[in-house]
Amino acid sequence: MKRLVAVLVAVVCAGGAAAQTVSMGGSLGSNALLVIDGKARTVAVGTTVEGIRLVSVTGNEAVVELKGKRVLLRLGDAQVNLGGKASEGGGKQIVLIAQTGGHFHANGAINGQSVRFMVDTGATLVAMDKYEAERLGVDYKNGRRGMTRTANGDVPVYAAKLASVRIGDVMVYNVDAAVLPTPMPYILLGNSFLTRFQMKRENDVMTLDLRY
Repeated sequence: MKRLVAVLVAVVCAGGAAAQTVSMGGSLGSNALLVIDGKARTVAVGTTVEGIRLVSVTGNEAVVELKGKRVLLRLGDAQVNLGGKASEGGGKQIVLIAQTGGHFHANGAINGQSVRFMVDTGATLVAMDKYEAERLGVDYKNGRRGMTRTANGDVPVYAAKLASVRIGDVMVYNVDAAVLPTPMPYILLGNSFLTRFQMKRENDVMTLDLRY
């Protein structure tokens, strides 16, 4: 699918019922890939799915309508809660859709600041370069120093602690991280974050359910 990229959606429980959430994962002509309450659906313009009508789709944006309320969705943005108040980070589930090439990406936040993640189940820790660490205000220079092997040889690495990591409506606290001196295109979402979830993958959909 053209422009199919990673997308995420968190389902938040409120008053015993799941809030209705939606996000955009891609587009193909007059169709949009929407994730509605954790389920990926291909929706044509003018079609209504689970009460959500796709009004229009143009490249990286789509407009949906629910009960007369119109919402603009942008490709790669976090889910929009259409069922009530915005979450304060108490969500329990993340759903990601793989982009072309099979990688899972997600927009999120570290210590309240926006970042771009790539899921890496082979990484022990959440990993970032020193430039991102400095932008985010991560205190790594006082962290434990070690060495790690990369494609360019051995490089120093610093241990750090992230106060919070957020994807959509899901917030995780006190996450171990590694900071490297070499530039990285994404922050790697490693197992210091992933192991706090029960992970399930079905084809191009990865579901992460918060365990603790």
